[in-house]
Amino acid sequence: VLPVAELSKAELLNYAVENGIVDINTITKQIEMNERKKYLEMHKYEIWQGEKDNKWYTYLPDDKKGRRLLKRISLESLQECIISYYKEEKYNPTVYDIFKEWIDGKLDRDEIQKSTWDRYYRQYDESMRDFGKRRIKSIEECDIEDFILSAIHENELTSKGYSNLRTLIYGTFKRAKKRKLVGFSITEVISDMEISKKSFRKNIKQDEELVFSEIEKDKIINHIKDSDMDIISLGILLYFKTGMRPGELVAIKQSDINERVIHICRTEICYKNENKKNVYEVRDFPKTEAGIRDIILPTSSKWIIKKIKMINPFGEYLFELNGKRIRTYSFTSRLKSICKKLDISPKSLNKIRKTYATTLIDSGVEESLIISQMGHTDIDTTKKYYYKNRKNLEQKEKAIDMVSNL
Repeated sequence: VLPVAELSKAELLNYAVENGIVDINTITKQIEMNERKKYLEMHKYEIWQGEKDNKWYTYLPDDKKGRRLLKRISLESLQECIISYYKEEKYNPTVYDIFKEWIDGKLDRDEIQKSTWDRYYRQYDESMRDFGKRRIKSIEECDIEDFILSAIHENELTSKGYSNLRTLIYGTFKRAKKRKLVGFSITEVISDMEISKKSFRKNIKQDEELVFSEIEKDKIINHIKDSDMDIISLGILLYFKTGMRPGELVAIKQSDINERVIHICRTEICYKNENKKNVYEVRDFPKTEAGIRDIILPTSSKWIIKKIKMINPFGEYLFELNGKRIRTYSFTSRLKSICKKLDISPKSLNKIRKTYATTLIDSGVEESLIISQMGHTDIDTTKKYYYKNRKNLEQKEKAIDMVSNL
């Protein structure tokens, strides 16, 4: 027989029960008392006795009214109602409770970044807030279809917006099924739905809104070259010459640069802290696996790196000002300011990336090199989402004339 000190708690308990030291009924009663106490502690409303009728009163939460009055003859019967309510609530959580459980779990397991977690909560607030108040067990397959169709119509969702909403619904109800709170498969429910493409709001933009034309690009570059060329303006030049993602540029370290080659292996992320303030951090890996790459800088643009290093010779990061890493928003603000000064329609930093991709494709650069520079897994991604028409009317007319003369 093992010494008492080496026995586990379970072994000690079994020994006590088998030898009559502890009565199993006493243990059971104690567990029940602890359970009752736990549920009663969950109740935050006051309990009182009426002066005229001597009956016992309290309130219970109500999904529609906020709260409802509860009245019973005795305190014990009132407590039984309270316990029953919280037992039912525990095993029938709201849609929001399950959503929170799913998304918080992904964050805790490092499956998603804090910035993604923030985005999912924003999307939930935009589309699922009211639906999320419903009890999960009360929801049937038709309720989900009705909710999705209404959300598309009322929120005027684009196909992209619907895709975001669908991600939240999948995650929430897959989690609910694993917890045996629903019996249906959310994948089957959504795949069986018939949603017309006409249901989605079309967010159509002309190509000239998505890329910088050759004239606009030259105007910006010449404006920067004619100015004092501080470190932020030089960063915008580097955007035009490399087409990297904005978050990648501000995460480059001096040690990542070797002559004309810039090694991309990290990115900046942004999320909100407990005080709802934006926090900017560098993540030690890029947006995707394909994002780890070596970008080749044109020989004619090597001077940009040299000038940046002259301004910031000792910083760990390539882009630093007064000893602090420069954030993406500084470049965004500068580009907006330059566009306004030059009377160019304002465009985001990502439009520079699309301009770069389009230039590579139009110039006949080998596809394998294009996807390497862009950090994509295949050329189809580049062509589908990044390739736009940059030709002005005169260039288009000339191209058509050339074809017609063949």
